[in-house]
Amino acid sequence: MSAGGCCAAAGGAAASAGAAESAGAAGAAGAAGAAGFVSEPGFVAHPAPASHDFDWTDGASRIAYTATAGHLDIRENDGSPIASVFTVAYVARETSGDLTAAGETRPVTFLFNGGPGSSSVWLNTGGFGPIKPPSTAPLPCGAAPYPIEDNPATLLKYSDLVFIDAPGTGWSVMAPGVPDSRAWGVDEDADVFCRAVVDWIAANARWNAPKYLFGESYATTRVAVMANMIQNRCIDLNGVIMLSNLLDWASDQAGSDAGYIDLVPSYAAAAAYHRALADGADAAGAAAAVDGELLRRAEEFALGDYAAALMLGDRLPAEREHDVAVRLGEMIGIDAALLEQRHLRLDMEDFRAALRGSQGRMIGRFDARFVADNDYVVGSGGADPATNDAATAGVNSAETCAFRAALSAIGYAWNRPYLVLNNMQVEPNWNWMHRAPALDEPMKCPNTALDLSAAMRRNPLLKVAVMGGMFDLACPYLSARNDIAHLFLAPRLRANISYGLYATGHMAYVDAAALAAMDADLAAFYRDGRF
Repeated sequence: MSAGGCCAAAGGAAASAGAAESAGAAGAAGAAGAAGFVSEPGFVAHPAPASHDFDWTDGASRIAYTATAGHLDIRENDGSPIASVFTVAYVARETSGDLTAAGETRPVTFLFNGGPGSSSVWLNTGGFGPIKPPSTAPLPCGAAPYPIEDNPATLLKYSDLVFIDAPGTGWSVMAPGVPDSRAWGVDEDADVFCRAVVDWIAANARWNAPKYLFGESYATTRVAVMANMIQNRCIDLNGVIMLSNLLDWASDQAGSDAGYIDLVPSYAAAAAYHRALADGADAAGAAAAVDGELLRRAEEFALGDYAAALMLGDRLPAEREHDVAVRLGEMIGIDAALLEQRHLRLDMEDFRAALRGSQGRMIGRFDARFVADNDYVVGSGGADPATNDAATAGVNSAETCAFRAALSAIGYAWNRPYLVLNNMQVEPNWNWMHRAPALDEPMKCPNTALDLSAAMRRNPLLKVAVMGGMFDLACPYLSARNDIAHLFLAPRLRANISYGLYATGHMAYVDAAALAAMDADLAAFYRDGRF
């Protein structure tokens, strides 16, 4: 959106001439009620879709596009209601330069964040939508006002975009009488999203467009299930993009050593970064201290001597435990005595508190470059990990305000709270059982790498991008690589997987340099299928 177009629309401009078409675009075909509401039998009455035309430019190229906000009324196979799912779509009408041409065969990408319990604000105005606030990581964005400008790294350059909120987040609501459990589970959630994708394709006559899925965090779990599920419904995908991955949830369970192994390179990156800061480097210089050789040595140690030591448990000789503790401590900046006391197993929260604990500081969970005061806090109970973190606290306000400004510019409003994050309600009620391909019994702890493997075998042309930040402690990048390494694909299928690692955290796009690097990789992915 150009700044002028955004302000004009926010000031009350009418929806574009394409608004009549937008009712179909949002999938809300019921009778319009009072005050522009749509009331389809069996669904919650919600505002009618709204559309507005905008222009995007980076100075060299231009995109004329239509933004549409509205609901898709999702149904069971027998036509009974499930949920009204809120979407924001950006569709190019005209492009210039070497950008992907507009039209029915232009790629369309469906994007969503994870949680479970997160709306898709972050990927939209935080990362890859046509407008965004500044990317200031590792510094916080602060409070409003924010300059909201055309996003030079928007994926709209290569694909039309559809952002989807999960039921129970944003403005997505279950149909009256339908329990949350119909959508709050690994398989249930993937099914609802597949139905939403198919409904949007049908409403917009985009059957012959190349189709991509883009998921972040828990949404990588969702995307892996969807890739197999939607292809079993006779729609092959062109590509899957996964950012900040977690596919095998067993590695995150108490008693498993896999999670400790996965964290070592990210611990080492955090330690090197903060060590460089202490030596006087600025943020860019500290990030440069985390080079490929450091990460290679950390990965080699984690998957070699460290993993072997953990596997021995109490059988590990004391002298060998001491040796590994010293080597690990030097690598991750933690006293070897503490590591010996913990039998080499340092939980992520303990690492966050210990690395700069002597200064009364705690590093970020989602981006270990961020820091916050941690001298003394009244109370010792649990807190929301999605908000009680310096990294997310530093960007949440800017991304949310930019999103709500975008909705105002489109001309869409509803007098209900928009649930940016609802994970404290959704996640405790999540059904983690998962029926993976070729398994007769559901898995009690999901491993959706099995689904992705099945999807790639079934569709040998499917391309996969695996992206992550080296400073992400919530979903460490080595975890993603270990999960992908257990797809057990033939070499010709493994060649369809591209890996991107960036000097940033979980929400990789909040760092300007990382976002530019991701943009270059994604341009190649849409053009060539790999980077």
